[in-house]
Amino acid sequence: MRILITGVTGMVGSHLVDHVLANYADVEVHGLMRWRSPIDNIRHAINRISVHLADLNDLGSLIRLLETVQPDRIFHLAAQSYVTTSFTAPVDTLRTNVIGTSNLLEAVRHSGVEARIHICSSSEVYGQVIEADLPIRETMPFRPASPYAVSKVGEDMIAYQYGLSFGLHVLRTRMFTHTGPRRGAVFAESAFARQIARIEAGLQSEPVRVGNLDSVRTYADVRDAVRAYWLLLEKCPPGEVYNIGGTRTVTIGDILEILKSMALVPVEHLVDPDLLRPSDVTLQVPDISRFQKATGWTPEIELEQTLGDLLNYHRQSLAAGVMV
Repeated sequence: MRILITGVTGMVGSHLVDHVLANYADVEVHGLMRWRSPIDNIRHAINRISVHLADLNDLGSLIRLLETVQPDRIFHLAAQSYVTTSFTAPVDTLRTNVIGTSNLLEAVRHSGVEARIHICSSSEVYGQVIEADLPIRETMPFRPASPYAVSKVGEDMIAYQYGLSFGLHVLRTRMFTHTGPRRGAVFAESAFARQIARIEAGLQSEPVRVGNLDSVRTYADVRDAVRAYWLLLEKCPPGEVYNIGGTRTVTIGDILEILKSMALVPVEHLVDPDLLRPSDVTLQVPDISRFQKATGWTPEIELEQTLGDLLNYHRQSLAAGVMV
């Protein structure tokens, strides 16, 4: 079997690489990356996979890639995935996430590849909900509260349309908050962990700068997430959409306190107005029963382990002089 992972150099893509290499010796792993993408997350596996240069915004490059690789499964994980950046660069976010996904699906059509395709949407499509709406089910109306969320609605719907109109074997997921080692430092819990690691190393004296600490999230570990993605294409019929997420619901403030409790030195924090979004989604609690019934998947990694591993990742990166 041959698989293709877009966004292979990202947190999720690199952990999917690790999962496949550790568990499926007969699977040939191919990854899509742009020429300027850093390879730090996959450097340890670079000699065991095939990496191809292409761009979601260049249809021709995608057609050539698919004709070369002829994948049996495609995990489409590449995206502009930072909500805050989407407010300052909405057009780029829409281009990458919507047009880029459309280009990938067009490339599948034109190349004649018959692959099972995972399109990774997001829980952000549901927007702000009220407590009476919880837990959030797949039937919840879309209320996107950021350009990123709008882009994921578009990605979600274009994937549905290509399956409906052209018979592509497409499955969609709406993944709720997930984190772990290799998480980009633009995301809250990773930003906290990186600052704590810098304080421990004597590289930062000021308090940990934070944004909105009251948002409620249900957390999953990225390593549980990639197990779910693999099972999705193993067990689920085309055309379906599934919520995937953890079972531990906390506030962002709780996440901060857990990380502070793991610090080797006393740590204070300060709310930075520049880290507050123009609009925020503050309540995300998923109903994952539909996916669990379809696959038997359940989260296995406890939140404290996830956050401890994330903090150690930043400590090790600082010690090695790696910028993350």
